[in-house]
Amino acid sequence: MDSMLIGSFPRPCSSYVSSGMGLTLALALDVLMIDFRFVILDDWRTVKFKLGHSPSSYVPVQISRNGAGRSYTVSFQQHLTKHHVRGIQEGCTFYKRWNTKCVVNAASGQPLESEPGASSPKSTLTPVKNALDAFYRFSRPHTVIGTALSIISVSLLAVEKLSDFSPLFFTGVLEAVVAALLMNIYIVGLNQISDIEIDKVNKPYLPLASGEYSVGTGVGIVTSFAFMSFLVGWIVGSWPLFWALFVSFVLGTAYSIDLPLLRWKRFALVAAMCILAVRAVIVQIAFYMHVQTFVYGRPAVFSRPLIFATAFMSFFSVVIALFKDIPDIEGDRIFGIRSFSVRLGQKRVFWICILLLQMAYGAAVSVGATSSCLWSKLVTVLGHAVLASILWTRAKSVDLKSKAAITSFYMFIWQLFYAEYFLIPLVR
Repeated sequence: MDSMLIGSFPRPCSSYVSSGMGLTLALALDVLMIDFRFVILDDWRTVKFKLGHSPSSYVPVQISRNGAGRSYTVSFQQHLTKHHVRGIQEGCTFYKRWNTKCVVNAASGQPLESEPGASSPKSTLTPVKNALDAFYRFSRPHTVIGTALSIISVSLLAVEKLSDFSPLFFTGVLEAVVAALLMNIYIVGLNQISDIEIDKVNKPYLPLASGEYSVGTGVGIVTSFAFMSFLVGWIVGSWPLFWALFVSFVLGTAYSIDLPLLRWKRFALVAAMCILAVRAVIVQIAFYMHVQTFVYGRPAVFSRPLIFATAFMSFFSVVIALFKDIPDIEGDRIFGIRSFSVRLGQKRVFWICILLLQMAYGAAVSVGATSSCLWSKLVTVLGHAVLASILWTRAKSVDLKSKAAITSFYMFIWQLFYAEYFLIPLVR
């Protein structure tokens, strides 16, 4: 009986031993004689088997490399039941930082034995959980959180009195957030479609790079999300919202898509300007105007907090544009992406980013100190001073030779980004 099992592996390997040209892997299986062949399509070092059942025996298995490639074949004979095969299918999970995919081909001359209660709700829910996990990674959740927080934060800048917190306000903000998140997923998804080969080096845990999603699946997702985003914008009828979506769509497409005169991410300065335009200008001004003019029906004004938010986030957007390429330098160099990290080096770009953020925090402290509102002055001065201190302390401890450390610090930059949107509505 032939069968195909596909799984994903989320824990680092701790159960393999190097032995010359091959590897010996300990597996616990029993009860049905089966010739089992297992092919790992990527780096085997992250693999760990978790059967979910008490092992009755450990079987040494020889893993051999297939030619000069990165795939390996495991061959062994052992007793298996259908219960154990399902356990392998459910338990084969890759460490999420790698998200490497595996294919298991089990072949036997006799049928697998059935066991009472073999079908369980857990096994039924597994495909659903895997699908949700893949989409979660595809959506790039740190960007989703940043988009939602930024829109809520700048919308609060239009609030002038307590009575402004009306159902109309919450509905308007919700409409903007939904439309923007749909567009956000289009933009990050299109970037992944265009960067599949690069992401196999830089971000192999993403669904397209790992093979969990086909290109057709990716195209279908981004097309439907772009359509839904514009549909929401059209139904709402807000011109500031619609133009925010349209400009984000154009810049996001030009940034990623590989067509003549496009794929602007190849050019470091242009790429940074795209991110700055969306994250610093469009988000702050367009969504503020959506609430100010469309929701409240007030005249368009550029208030002091709005100008501060736009200026501060201009610095932050440049930092994100520069820093995101630091951990990706290997793949960018291979595929000819001339990022600032490739051109100037990781260390120099890292400290440029730190300097830019410290300048932004210094300016924010100065703005807060000139506020006529005492509580706003205290919160903005102390808040930005604390964030600047945390940033400097953390930056000095980063190992710039470690990709994991740099990636972790990049996500810390996003956490500072989130924190700023809690402070912006308090600037008065």
